[in-house]
Amino acid sequence: MPVELVPVLASGMLEGVYAATEEAVRTATGPIGLVLIGIYSFLIAFVLPLPSEIVLAPAESMRLGLPLSATTGLIVLVSGLGKAAGSVFAFHIGQEAKQSGPIIRFVRRSRFDIVEWSEKTAVQLAQEYGYIGLALALSVPGFPDTISIYAFSVLEKDYVRFAAATFAGSVGRLLVTIVGFASVTALL
Repeated sequence: MPVELVPVLASGMLEGVYAATEEAVRTATGPIGLVLIGIYSFLIAFVLPLPSEIVLAPAESMRLGLPLSATTGLIVLVSGLGKAAGSVFAFHIGQEAKQSGPIIRFVRRSRFDIVEWSEKTAVQLAQEYGYIGLALALSVPGFPDTISIYAFSVLEKDYVRFAAATFAGSVGRLLVTIVGFASVTALL
């Protein structure tokens, strides 16, 4: 196999994994579906570049024997807890990474200075709004969580406040999505 095809195949395989993961969450049902939503939310906090809003898709077909509002609330709670747990894991990785000079030096020398950009953005939000800034950043639908989570994880030290901010931001994002969808639907 030509070496040039390896990145293309790897990229295609990742896209397939991402698509399959999203589809599994979209079609989740029952208690196992809630577990899947929790795991998905955990993973998107630190590794999967996928939208967190997708967890709301199976609400109407979840088959939990609850009213739609209770099912949606349960999905939001499970997703928020999953993302908070994943964020604490990312927080731990960030704490370890800032102790590792060679990793930071390698990333700083890379073509794209991700660390500098992330630190600059995170420092601005942290200085201006603290943990509320993290929660607000995570409340924006469609904005990738991973960058904000890792940027804050390198700067901050309080696991509990970090988890609380990521939980609040995750729940906030899903509530903004629900309200926005309801508003658009009402206009139609």
